[in-house]
Parts: sequence; structure tokens; C-alpha cells
Amino acid sequence: MTSRLDRAVGAVLGSAAGDALGAPYEFGPPGQLGTRGEEMRGGGGWDPGEATDDTQMAVLVGESLLECRGLELPDVFGRFQRWAAGRPKDIGLQTEDVLTNGEPWDLAAALHFQLNARAAGNGSLMRAATSAVYFAGAGRDGTMDAARRIAALTHGDRAAWEGTAVLHELVRVALDGADPLAALPATLAAVHPDHRERYGRVLDPAWHPGLATEFNGAVWPCLGSAVWALRTTGGFAEAVRAAVDLGGDTDTVAAVTGALAGARYGERAIPEHWTTALHVPLPGFGDRVLGADDLRGLARRLASAGPG
Repeated sequence: MTSRLDRAVGAVLGSAAGDALGAPYEFGPPGQLGTRGEEMRGGGGWDPGEATDDTQMAVLVGESLLECRGLELPDVFGRFQRWAAGRPKDIGLQTEDVLTNGEPWDLAAALHFQLNARAAGNGSLMRAATSAVYFAGAGRDGTMDAARRIAALTHGDRAAWEGTAVLHELVRVALDGADPLAALPATLAAVHPDHRERYGRVLDPAWHPGLATEFNGAVWPCLGSAVWALRTTGGFAEAVRAAVDLGGDTDTVAAVTGALAGARYGERAIPEHWTTALHVPLPGFGDRVLGADDLRGLARRLASAGPG
């Protein structure tokens, strides 16, 4: 039997492992990982096993939750700003603008959305593994509300909030030992009515990534692809490899898939040769680099400290 704590570690560590596995293949065509068969080998500017902004921001969220003993949005935003000022190797254009436009934490994302009318990228989804573990004890409404509030720090479009809320809830269900796929109808019922239909389409069992109407850097196909990978495979590694082989925004789709699959299958399902190489630099925070054991410890603390 896989314990709840093992699944919590699986969600955080699995998301980071998926991120690092997919990073060298980012923006490439489908099927690269399957064709080359190279795992945690580096490339595309990334060292072997190096996690990207996806995991870096997830760590910052998790550490804020622990150090503040709950969700303090100005603190999370301040950590994001410090990280962005540290010149990370990769940062989303939207996220960078929100964090560097000089506006206060509670206005920056909304003003960006007001000016650009586009803010439904997957940047809030990619970093949600740590907060999903922390808020899992808060129940469906509690964890989905927390997801929306954290997402809104950088994404002014409610579509991003709702996608992140869905991921939070599916991780919560998996940590409880239930099937997250079976929980989709109830989860969709808790999505804001204006966004329920669109998420219903990409989370439907008949949907597959070939039906996507946007690049998978958008929140809808990113989440839909992660659920598809979980639904059509039978284990952690198989699901994450399928996500990477979709091409496009490979690190983020694999990070989201890794969070879901890790919560479902647990830490022990993550290949050891993936976690051995895994490391997470934290630009803006000195020379800090977290390894797999640091992520395990972070996940255990988050699982123990969360509400409920």
C-alpha cells in the first residue's frame, strides 16, 4: 500500500522530475524523447537533471507557506520578485512583466491582463505541486480557493485560476488514495460557471492532445494533456514520458503530469536515475541548489503543516 506521505512526496518530487526530464526537449516536435531515448541528459541550455522555473517557483511557494505558516500572498509575490531579479535561465514573458512592472502585488497581474487581454498561460499551473500538497487537507473548496488566489498573483485571467484549482483538487483526491480521474465530474462542478464548459472539453475522456486548439503553453491544453497522459498510461514514468513526447512546452506539461502521476503512484514509482541527477537552482537566493532529498523534505513538511 502506498502511504499518503509517499504520495505527497511523489507529487512534489514527480513534478520536479517531469520538469527536468522535459526541459531539454522544450519547443521541439513530438516524439523526440521516444526517438532519442535520452533521459536527464541535459541540452537546450539545461544541465543534466536541472529543473526550470516551474520547480523553482513551486519551491518558493512551498517555502513561503511553511515559513509564514499559511498563505501570505505579499510574501509569495516578494519571493517571486526576488527570484525574477536573480535572472533565472527561463521565465515566462507574462510572469516576467507582472513581476517587474513595479505595480503592487495585488494589482500587477490584473493590470497586465487589462492591458494585454491575454493571460491564460500555464505559468500558474506549472508551480502548483507544493501548494496542492499543503492545502490538500483543506477539502475541495479550500484547496481550490487557495489555488485561485496563488494563480492570481501572476495571471489575471480567471481561466488560469480555474485550471490551477482543478489541478489542486485532483492532487487532493489522489493523496486521499482515490482515483483523480473518477473525481473529474465533481471537480468540474466546482469550476466557475463561465469556464466549466471549456475545461469540460479538454478533460473529457474523448479528448486527446491532437484536438487542442491552442499551443500547450496555454492552460487548457496543458492541463488536458496531463490528464490525458495519466488516463492513457499505467504508471508514473510512462505517463511523464508520454507528456514529454507531445512536444511543445514539454517541461511544463511533464511537470503537471508528474504532479498528478506522483500523487497517484507515489514516490517509489519515480525512476531512481531521474532523481539522482535532479537539482533545482534558486536564482536570487544566493548559491542555493536543492537536490532530490531537499524536495522530499519540503514535501513532507508541507504535508504535515497544511490545514486540516
